[in-house]
Amino acid sequence: MQVESATIQEIDYDAERAKLLVRFVSGERYVYVGVPGEVHRSFVEAESKRRFFLAEIVNRYPYNKLDS
Repeated sequence: MQVESATIQEIDYDAERAKLLVRFVSGERYVYVGVPGEVHRSFVEAESKRRFFLAEIVNRYPYNKLDS
């Protein structure tokens, strides 16, 4: 889903696999593994997507960069 953020363009979530997909405005895409549904919901609802991402996702979940 598209989101309003200066740095994050899109957030998608695969509930079956607990995978969070994040696309940045730069075009880079990352998938974060083992992210609980409640973290995804809080991310989508956060007033500042960037602040939430840095505080609650970065360095907490393993990730892979996807080809753009």
